[in-house]
Amino acid sequence: MVKYQILVLNNISSHGLARFPHDRYAVSKHAEHPDAILVRSADLHALPIPATVKAIGRAGAGTNNIPVAEMSRRGVPVFNAPGANANAVKELVLAALLIGARNLVPALRYVAELPPEAKDFEARVEDGKKQFAGIELPGRTLGVIGLGAIGGLVAETAIKLGMKVVGFDPEITVDAAWRLHSGVRKANSIEDLLKHSDFVTLHVPLVPATRHLIDAKRLAAMKPGAVLLNFARDAIVDEEAVAQALRAGKLKAYLCDFPSPRLANVSNAIAFPHLGASTAEAEENCAVMVVDQVREFLENGNIVNAVNFPNVEMARESPWRVGVANANVPNMLGQISTAMAKAGLNIHNMINKSRGEMAYTLVDVDSPVEQSVIDAIAAIDGVLSVRSIPAQPE
Repeated sequence: MVKYQILVLNNISSHGLARFPHDRYAVSKHAEHPDAILVRSADLHALPIPATVKAIGRAGAGTNNIPVAEMSRRGVPVFNAPGANANAVKELVLAALLIGARNLVPALRYVAELPPEAKDFEARVEDGKKQFAGIELPGRTLGVIGLGAIGGLVAETAIKLGMKVVGFDPEITVDAAWRLHSGVRKANSIEDLLKHSDFVTLHVPLVPATRHLIDAKRLAAMKPGAVLLNFARDAIVDEEAVAQALRAGKLKAYLCDFPSPRLANVSNAIAFPHLGASTAEAEENCAVMVVDQVREFLENGNIVNAVNFPNVEMARESPWRVGVANANVPNMLGQISTAMAKAGLNIHNMINKSRGEMAYTLVDVDSPVEQSVIDAIAAIDGVLSVRSIPAQPE
């Protein structure tokens, strides 16, 4: 029986790790030849990744701490847990909406700075509260940029609170579109959304196209006195431009999950210490989700929620299976099937899918696969990784 080695680089929820059967998996923080790596925040860019690694699992949504491009070149899928922490982030965004609307942080600071021994303590409280008068959410407009798992939940909750919601997401998936509340009005552009919104919340991944998505030009397009919320990634906003907009009074407040020296002493820049997914439930959900995905890949070759591979699932119809990751170029399937035919292997079932420059193939055959066949397929120009995946005994 194959026993897989799992290297765990951060504190991963025990509820997730418990889903690795002890008779088939050795889970350790010190595995020297791991088949898979599980990570939360550890920076894999700075660490050597052993050649034995077949998969990487991120117990969360973002994968900026993982060298995804390098893993793609090696034919290694990088799994994440999209949506597993969506409710946790949604609740923090809701809290930020209320904090921004009611000026709660400045009000708390005011009270904390009052001398408790002052004889006029209560009078000072009453006198000072006027400067913190806020607004209520019903009737106000929330702009949601990014309508995936988190953005969709935020939009739905805001509508339930009586807010008007306008959304923008040119990359929205079919599933996300089906889930989206019918009350969300579609914006024609980011600028269209910004000029109509009292609050703007960001829920997009950090990719080259979204770096500094909110810059000085777009901040200038926002309604005067608007509140900006960023619980996605820090670099989606230009922090220097945000600081200038706050100092100029263009922005009423900026609330985010990313403390930064550039905003540390800027009034009404409110940063939480990466609390978005910091709930027991979210950590458990992320761990369970990514462990299940890594297991399914190691044991059956199936891929679900890899950021660099297509989703590929095929029910087993044979105990003998081969998985091949290859460049998405012509005639790869022909060469793979020819190598199998030369070895006398009969193909029982096959599935092939591609995503960008990456393609992935699963092949069920009618007899055991010798190492010589794996070596022959690995030698094909364009093949990135190949492995035999025999069925595990029940």
